[in-house]
Amino acid sequence: MNPSPPSRLPVAQCPDHFPDLLHRLAQALGSACLLSSAAEREVYAWDNTGSRYLPWAVVLAESRQQVEATLRLCHEAAVPVIPRGAGTGNVGGALAVQGGVVLSLQRMNRILEVSVEDRLAVVEPGVVHADLQARLQPHGLLWPPDPSSSRSCSIGGNLAMCAAGAHAVRHGVTRDWVLGLEAVLADGAVFRTGGRTTKGVVGYDLTRLLIGSEGTLAVVTQATLKLAPLPEARRLLRLLFPSVAEATRGVCALMAEGESPDAIEFLDGSALDLLRQSGSVSVPVEGRALLLLEVSGSAATIERLTADMVHRLASLDCLEIVQAEAHEAATVWAARYALSPTLKKLAPKRINEDVVVPVSRLPELMDGLARIAQEKQIPIVNFGHAGNGNIHVNLLVDPDDARQMAVVAPVLERVFRLVLDLGGTLSGEHGVGIQKRPFLPWEVDATALMLQRRIKAAFDPQSLLNPGKIFPD
Repeated sequence: MNPSPPSRLPVAQCPDHFPDLLHRLAQALGSACLLSSAAEREVYAWDNTGSRYLPWAVVLAESRQQVEATLRLCHEAAVPVIPRGAGTGNVGGALAVQGGVVLSLQRMNRILEVSVEDRLAVVEPGVVHADLQARLQPHGLLWPPDPSSSRSCSIGGNLAMCAAGAHAVRHGVTRDWVLGLEAVLADGAVFRTGGRTTKGVVGYDLTRLLIGSEGTLAVVTQATLKLAPLPEARRLLRLLFPSVAEATRGVCALMAEGESPDAIEFLDGSALDLLRQSGSVSVPVEGRALLLLEVSGSAATIERLTADMVHRLASLDCLEIVQAEAHEAATVWAARYALSPTLKKLAPKRINEDVVVPVSRLPELMDGLARIAQEKQIPIVNFGHAGNGNIHVNLLVDPDDARQMAVVAPVLERVFRLVLDLGGTLSGEHGVGIQKRPFLPWEVDATALMLQRRIKAAFDPQSLLNPGKIFPD
């Protein structure tokens, strides 16, 4: 099999009976919750990929009952429904690629409960990630998943894609911090999974099945989240290396023994050049790779933990180790998180891939990416969550450059084959969506793929819920 990246799908046409469905939706929901003009729908035709698919209509749900009604009426009319959060996804997961009704959950943004005693929060899917963290902070708590889009992404989107972030190296990903869900099937039937306890083994684990299912199995309307205490103290170290090879060996050394750091962020030489140009962080020019190492713990142990991390790097060629002061740490993290939007400004088109390999294979991954970039003469900027082996591979191309565009597909195929040959996976936190579905059979064997299709059919027999995602044609 030799698939290519997805081409532009044909625009699906509204069925003749769609005006009748619009009338029924307006009666059930109220006209204020329904958008049908071209200008209103245009806002929901895009996501972070830059791809555009205009939906036939948009529902702005404000309650579970409205979600139920929308799904039931669309199911009766055999019209697709595309759940959508904040639209910050990177794989086209919330786009109406086969037409249909976009079901926006942004208005369902209430934090229903914070229980300090049980260390849980109950939220609706439209809650913005950063708003939840701000609400939890006075209680000395946090929800550990921390995607870099925290200021804009929604909890529902985090659940759909099983979002992660820099601190997943120690704390895990979204699925590790959800106790239970309330969700609605494609036909409008409501069901609940899990509960309010950290232990529970009654029946199949539908909670973890729904998390990361990209809105193809059900629409989550409420989530019970497990919380963690805020650490007493944090330390952020900036480690500069003369080469990518030495930096990746540093990651292996940090993860090989002892307690895990909270985060190990990696930036290659091209990413460092961007930081220098922006002036946000002063980095010596001889440095060609950088690690941001964060450690947390109690006030009594933080210095020992930090010293232990530095000791693990003693045998490596590290140009400098700088500990950021408390007021500097936020600036350093802000510079790291600004890399992705900065890349969008530097090239007419940025292709952002999200791959993962075992930490021990990171040096081989980076060597392979450098060879591909040199052979194909394609600029590639790499950074990401190295403590998990999760690297964001960014191809910077010009759509008007025929030579560059001709090699994009072969470059992606070589990158993906390299990752799989190293025992990795094609996505760590962005998901599959439409961008990677042609490559799913490269990673998922035929029997497992058959089982996944059967699961989809059990939840959504008519394939009306977010169709055209994950599974290849």
